[in-house]
Amino acid sequence: MTAYPHLLSPLDLGHVVLPNRVLMGSMHTGLEELGDFDRVAAYYARRAEGGVALMVTGGMSPNREGGVLPGAAGLFSDRDIANHARVTEAVHDAGGRIAMQILHAGRYAYSPECVAPSAIKSPISPFVPRELDEAGIEQQVADIVTAAVQAREAGYDGVEVMGSEGYFLNQFLVTHTNRREDRWGGPYENRMRLPVEVVRRVREAVGRDFILIYRISLIDLVPDGSTFEEVVMLAQAVEAAGASILNTGIGWHEARIPTIATSVPRRAFAWVTQKLMGQVGIPLITSNRINTPEVAEAVLAEGCADMVSMARPFLADPDFVKKAAAGRARTIAPCIACNQACLDHTFELKVATCLVNPQAAHETELVYLPATVTKTVAVVGSGPAGLSAALVAALRGHRVTLFDRAEWIGGQLNLAKAVPGKEEFHGLIDWFGTMLEERGVDVRLGVEAGVDMLRGFDEVIVATGVHPRDPGVPVAGGHVVSYVDVLTGREVAGKRVAVLGAGGIGFDVAEFLTTGESPTLDLPEWMREWGVTDPEAHRSGLAPEGPQPARSPREVVLLQRKAERPGKRLGKTTGWIHRASLQMKGVRMLSGVAYDKIDADGLHIRRQDGTTEVVACDTVVLCAGQVSERRLAEALEAEGIATHVIGGADVAAELDAKRAIDQGSRLAARI
Repeated sequence: MTAYPHLLSPLDLGHVVLPNRVLMGSMHTGLEELGDFDRVAAYYARRAEGGVALMVTGGMSPNREGGVLPGAAGLFSDRDIANHARVTEAVHDAGGRIAMQILHAGRYAYSPECVAPSAIKSPISPFVPRELDEAGIEQQVADIVTAAVQAREAGYDGVEVMGSEGYFLNQFLVTHTNRREDRWGGPYENRMRLPVEVVRRVREAVGRDFILIYRISLIDLVPDGSTFEEVVMLAQAVEAAGASILNTGIGWHEARIPTIATSVPRRAFAWVTQKLMGQVGIPLITSNRINTPEVAEAVLAEGCADMVSMARPFLADPDFVKKAAAGRARTIAPCIACNQACLDHTFELKVATCLVNPQAAHETELVYLPATVTKTVAVVGSGPAGLSAALVAALRGHRVTLFDRAEWIGGQLNLAKAVPGKEEFHGLIDWFGTMLEERGVDVRLGVEAGVDMLRGFDEVIVATGVHPRDPGVPVAGGHVVSYVDVLTGREVAGKRVAVLGAGGIGFDVAEFLTTGESPTLDLPEWMREWGVTDPEAHRSGLAPEGPQPARSPREVVLLQRKAERPGKRLGKTTGWIHRASLQMKGVRMLSGVAYDKIDADGLHIRRQDGTTEVVACDTVVLCAGQVSERRLAEALEAEGIATHVIGGADVAAELDAKRAIDQGSRLAARI
């Protein structure tokens, strides 16, 4: 008997039966562009071993002008086909199935060669696309069909045609981007002609015994997007044209509404997929912020979809399905939807990986081999660096003792979990606790590990973290606290607060101070905050009244010394969300200021032009960076005891769990 009967039930597609209802959705990792197809094969085969029913690759371009970036991967030669055949063979040998996503970026292509239905520039690209003529449209269709045929030649079990998220086919569907007056524009029957024609001709070319997924945009979240009636019309036409499955797409990339970040409620858009259930006869896949087997099971049991798509959860843990089926869901490494190592890396032209699992997309070079010599290892500090080091060392067979002077594990992850919109960190800390127990780590909490206590260990790892930096502002009165005080529950006096420091910590504190009940835990409230509504009631799912955030309980001013836009250095794919959220709550943001003093009147500041201002406030919160906590490391070194220093104790950057977990894991892999 399984706890997940719907999730683990087979799905019959006619010519093939999928063993469960889990799709690993498309994620661009950047591996194909490296040209190391042994590494690509290892990445997908590892996830096939974990039991997922079907995987979809990152987007493969059908031609040069359709590539998201210059040099984007695709099947352009016999050599490309042979390389991809190595990937599909590895997946099949591991017992899995894999489909190739065909992605034509249209006006989203970051290239002067980009093409689109109309010459309308995207707000996320500097290039004005070339409007295609009739012959140009035919060429794009032919190239997409060729890509599908080549995918079959390379051994793929199917293709996914990308028709959502504002990419090429989606651009033809809406007047937001399609101003044509020929047979490809005007009435909706004309605007939907291209995606339907693509599906029809792909099916004709690849035959009936090949999976054809169409990624359909159910709710565009941009002005002049599709009505839900139009979505239903397209879905039915795509089914008739030969699609095997419809996969849900949510929002365009240019939409100013978050759709997959950690502050988005779990399963936030499954209700949209449910609206399409019964309107078509082929399976429907729902997606976005489904990250546990419990959530996935509930979505299926409630009839929201026939299948669930999870992408980033398979970066965090390739054994997601296998562990769920074995009754070991507590050991599934959780995706916290932070975007830091996956999407941010993609937009920074780095190989995507995972904050929680640094092995993701690094399977061939970050290998946790059994230790040749078993050692006793002391780890001091149970923040993300210490936890990852302890777990990997124990996995490799070392005898690990973990010390922390606190009464609980997690270090500064415990500060993150207090921030509204970052509730996923609760699950991450719980998972670390589970895995410490699973791997037999000797955990000693409430213990101040000193030199004498550590002398007998073969290896000592110091992960003692950071403490807040004193910015040196003269204080002659007023109420002054640190970010640690605020996020651990110390009372913030008054309704007017000045936050010194506009990095990630400053933004988190401002979010904490301006939010009552977290909308991340209340889907209707989150939808009101961001202006999302039923697409049957309003075109594109945009509420006519716009965003309606809850009133902030405090007046907050966020300040920084750097003369740059506050929040400029936040994550590429999430920074805009944090800035927009605080702006909606009326947070005043000031940059390029010097802090003269704090007194009973408030915070005295001086601008670069010499003008001064007193920011009236009842409390000043210091978020001015951190200092490495190295006293233990220095004491050990003074005694001649060799140590490894990792995490914040090594580099006192912003609270960077990504770097800390990666560093801890890599160190433990070498010991």
